[in-house]
Amino acid sequence: MTRPDITHRKGFLAENPSVSWFLGCLGLFTLGVTVLSQGFGPALLSTSMVKILGMTLCLCLIAVAMDVVWGYCGILSLGHFAFFGIGGYAIGMWLMYARTEGIVVESLANAPIPPTQAETRYAIATQIFGVVGSNELPALWAFAHSLPLQLVMVVLVPGLLALVFGWLAFRSRVTGVYLSILTQAMTLALSLYLFQNDTGLRGNNGLSGLQNIPGLLHLPQSTIALWFFWASALALGLGYLLFAWLVSGKFGSVIRAIRDNEARVRFLGYHVESYKLLVFTLTAIVSGLAGALYYPQAGIINPAEIAPIASIYLAVWVAIGGRGRLYGAVIGAAVVSLASSWFTGGGAPDVNLGFYTINWTDWWLVLLGLGFVAVTLFFPRGISGLFDMLVRKP
Repeated sequence: MTRPDITHRKGFLAENPSVSWFLGCLGLFTLGVTVLSQGFGPALLSTSMVKILGMTLCLCLIAVAMDVVWGYCGILSLGHFAFFGIGGYAIGMWLMYARTEGIVVESLANAPIPPTQAETRYAIATQIFGVVGSNELPALWAFAHSLPLQLVMVVLVPGLLALVFGWLAFRSRVTGVYLSILTQAMTLALSLYLFQNDTGLRGNNGLSGLQNIPGLLHLPQSTIALWFFWASALALGLGYLLFAWLVSGKFGSVIRAIRDNEARVRFLGYHVESYKLLVFTLTAIVSGLAGALYYPQAGIINPAEIAPIASIYLAVWVAIGGRGRLYGAVIGAAVVSLASSWFTGGGAPDVNLGFYTINWTDWWLVLLGLGFVAVTLFFPRGISGLFDMLVRKP
């Protein structure tokens, strides 16, 4: 009697060593920034640099989400930065309300007659919306006093918007460039709507002062910046692990097949629309979470952050890094984001040609466009494709 063969399936991390490498590099990077930060001790990295690095990690997270929806599922969404901005607005409402409430309560504490709850609420509304000529809290701010409820909004609003939009688009079998145009139109409509003063989100002024965290005003910004950096690193690690697991199994095989030949997958009996809707909604939720971590570090959010150009930049990051590779999306977002900060922040010296001086603040977008064209022509697999070539080189 022969003994049947017993095969042991390897664990997820064993089958995907790139995930372990990425998480290890992220952990070492986080440790290095922590040790060198001003909030930890030696101050070799300034607080502003720690904030830039923390925001870069958030951009890497939304780039990973974009890579899943575009690089793996084949949906070129030009609206995912809208979900990013919605997450920022959701957490920004609580930050602004709670901070203003503290200021109002402190200023009214010495009043001869203690203020009523309605008077306090009126004073808070006047402080927040006086800039747009209003003294009433819009219905949109009904939960702004509660951090747990606003955190739910961070997940719920982007998720519902993506679910409704995706259901309408996918059930109509809108694909390709037409779907991309629809996502861009959605983003443009949302951006134009938010620019109006009567939307309840302060119009063009947006929400500001988000770096002042209620209850932590006694702590220096260096400490708060480090905490947000840790949170951003943790979110990126968990998000990367989630999406790597998602695309590594049968589900990943199906969405890649949808990307390559949607009609054939539908012919095989798969409900293509359900797969696309799940990917679109899940990546929108992760984008909202990334935005909720990004804007408290940036300190301000306004409708310009949701403009369609931001989502186009996101697609460029993924293309430069190499779509269809999660670590490629991280590389592309990190390289372009840090380069943008250096060129537009005055780090890059001007180049005097004698007849003309190149100011990189003005020429950065041109440089980015040329870089995108060069990568598309000469490195179609992006920067991450170069790593693949080095690894496979004998």
